Parts: sequence; C-alpha cells; structure tokens
Amino acid sequence: MSSVELKAIIKRYGDVTAVNSIDLSVGSGEFVTLLGPSGCGKTTTLRMVAGFIRPTSGTLSIAGLDMNGVPPHKRKVGLVFQNYALFPHMTVQKNVEFGLRMQKILPSDRDIRVTEALELVQLRDLANRMPGELSGGQQQRVALARALVIRPDVLLLDEPFGALDKKLRDHMRVELRELQKKLNISTLFVTHDQDEALSMSDRIVVMLDGKANQIGSPIDIYERPQTSFVADFIGRSNILSGKIETNVNGKATLNAEGLLLPLVPNIVNSGAEVSVMIRPECVKLQKTGVKVESSPRVFNVRVLSIVYLGSILQYSVQIEGGPVLLITQNNVGSSDSDKLVSGDRAEILIPDNAVYIIPC
Repeated sequence: MSSVELKAIIKRYGDVTAVNSIDLSVGSGEFVTLLGPSGCGKTTTLRMVAGFIRPTSGTLSIAGLDMNGVPPHKRKVGLVFQNYALFPHMTVQKNVEFGLRMQKILPSDRDIRVTEALELVQLRDLANRMPGELSGGQQQRVALARALVIRPDVLLLDEPFGALDKKLRDHMRVELRELQKKLNISTLFVTHDQDEALSMSDRIVVMLDGKANQIGSPIDIYERPQTSFVADFIGRSNILSGKIETNVNGKATLNAEGLLLPLVPNIVNSGAEVSVMIRPECVKLQKTGVKVESSPRVFNVRVLSIVYLGSILQYSVQIEGGPVLLITQNNVGSSDSDKLVSGDRAEILIPDNAVYIIPC
C-alpha cells in the first residue's frame, strides 16, 4: 500500500495555478523528493499533504485514508520546517514532548517516547538545554525528533537543511537518510538542491510550473532526462540544438550546432530536429600533440576559460567550426607544464556515453 497517494491534485489561487494535476504515490518506506526551482509548486504540494492547504480538486490519501477535510493535527504526519520552528522558551525535552501532549498521551508513555526519540538523534544528553544554546545541526535534530516522536505514517521535510552551512548540510543529509532507512518511514522531501535530491532519494519528482516534468530514480533523472529542462536543471550539462542527417552511404550523423557526431543507424529518423545533452564530465580533454585514438569523435578546440573548483577544473572550450562546450575534469594535481591555460589549443574526445538525445 502507498503511504501517500495524490491523484489529479490541483491548487489554484484565483487565476494562478500553483499545482497543476499532480499524480504521485509514495510507497511504504520510500524516500521521494520534490525538486525544482522557486515557484514550481513543490512546497505547495507538501503543505497539501500536511493539511495546511486544501486542494482545489483531486484526491489525497494517507495510509489508504481519504484526507479531504481532515485538519493537520489529525493527520499522522511529522513535519520538519526549514527554520525548525522550535519553541524558544521550552527545553529540548519539552519541544519534543509537545506533539505528544497535543495527542493527550499519558505522562509515563511520553517520557519513554521522548527518550527514545532523543536517543535516535543522539541528543539525549542535551534534553535540558534551550534551543538558543544549540548549534544549527543540533536544532535540526531536535526538530526531527519532534516530528518522529508522534510515530507518523509519513515524514514531511520542507528544505530542512537550508539554514546549515555546506559541510554540516552534507553531514546531516547522510545522517537523515540512514535514520530514515532504519525507521523505514515513508518520506516526502522538498528541496531545490540537486545534490541533496540525487544523493538521498529513491525517486525524484522534478517540478516546473506546477507540473511533474519527470519522475524517476536519481540515475534515470540524471542520465536519461526526458526534457531539456530536466537535462539543464540537473547537474552541469551542454544543451545543443541538433538535426539528424544521413549521407549517401546511409550513415547517420548528428549535427549539433556544427558539431558533427556519428550515430548508430536508425536511432532517430533522418531530418528530425532534436535537443542534445553532452555531460561535461564525460568529455575527455588534453593538450594538442598528446597521442589520442583516431576517431571521428576527436575535435580540435581552443580553451576560452578555466574555473578552479578545488576537486574539479571547469573548462570552457570553443570547437573549431562548432559550439562552445563546458567540460569538467578531476583535479589530479598535475605539474604546471601539463596544465592547460586560457588560449591553449587542445583536443577533445566525445565518447558515445557523453551524448544523449533528448526525446521531443
């Protein structure tokens, strides 16, 4: 049984459609991420599941029960906000206990469940601290314990790492995912951070203009995008306009803005106009004169710029008679004499796995 089921969910504000006919199910124990730019409808969708917003039309169920007209406090969901929303005048213990008080759980049972929740997030020793005495990561874990202590059917996370610095954010997303797997709790997670979505999710819903642009596993979303928007939004990519051409010998060629690449015969009908994705990390770049394999996929380029990003180097190169491409390479700490600089002539190899024709 699906823990959450959305069918043809629509939310309108006057003439503005914030969510446009979303169909989505979150399976038992599944971690599903709503990913997209600001204003795409992801938080509105989450808040409809929580009960803070009523859908204009469509059906929404949790654990097989229709949620139409059910208020938030009667839905078995745990919610973690971006700003944590901790009560500043309450201790950690009291903050975590609050939901159980609202449920009128007996004091003896409350103490046991609060202790269990704090042990789960490794904060039992800080039970008597006030929120202002905690670090950002500790506050985030208190908010998570408060959401989990009520034993929800579904955990809802609204950009919970937004207030954390990058190092702590990376650490917390690993902790959260491990905890979610341990508890086997169905989770709906909202973020605009692609790394978070790719590293944490069982499935990703990429949203745009209130619609689900693509739903799939992280591998499907990254390696097999169904639209130009998804290809461009997820990770770094080169998106080019292309056309399929066939020569007199019947061999198919992809002409991507002057970049000519051989194609497997009949992959796409001749004359078809397509969008082409070339992933920067799949393209091989090296100085001119270094021996490379003889291939119609080798091209002469000029290095336009280099951006140093620590573990990777990001190059912008101009292909002779073709487009400008973005290329990334791991920084292996080579000697200065081996490094490319702006203005250098170089060669690139674009292998088969670097090119993906986006369905139109």
